[in-house]
Amino acid sequence: MDATLPLSSTQRDHFAIAFAPLSLAEVYALADDPGNGAIVVMSGMVRNQTDGRPVIALEYQAYEPMALKVFSQIAAEIRGDWPEVRTVVIHHRTGRLEIGEISVLIAVGCPHRAEAFAACQSAIDTLKQNAPIWKKEWFSAEEYQWSKCC
Repeated sequence: MDATLPLSSTQRDHFAIAFAPLSLAEVYALADDPGNGAIVVMSGMVRNQTDGRPVIALEYQAYEPMALKVFSQIAAEIRGDWPEVRTVVIHHRTGRLEIGEISVLIAVGCPHRAEAFAACQSAIDTLKQNAPIWKKEWFSAEEYQWSKCC
């Protein structure tokens, strides 16, 4: 089941934890605003190795209610540092993902590109540090290891 946090009446932010594949087009559209001069989108995807060790898949789990609250806190912190940010969209997958699949999408809409880039980088860095999301890295059909999503 997909979980989302309701939007506030003054912001067009959107946060979601989803089992289904994430959509770049949807995230971009959610971040779009006539006041934007830039939308920066960060797409995290499953790569085929970790520290030189082959990976065949990742499996994500999240404590959804807390993760959505963390996503909302990230948006609030971004606005504290870059008040001109107009929209923040954070979507993260759960479940098993194969090589090349998108695991996280973050979009920040802002009047100026420099602030949009900085805010987007802050969002992913803070998410990786604070969100209750864990990943199981599969190295073979039998061998895996759990780690904090970082």
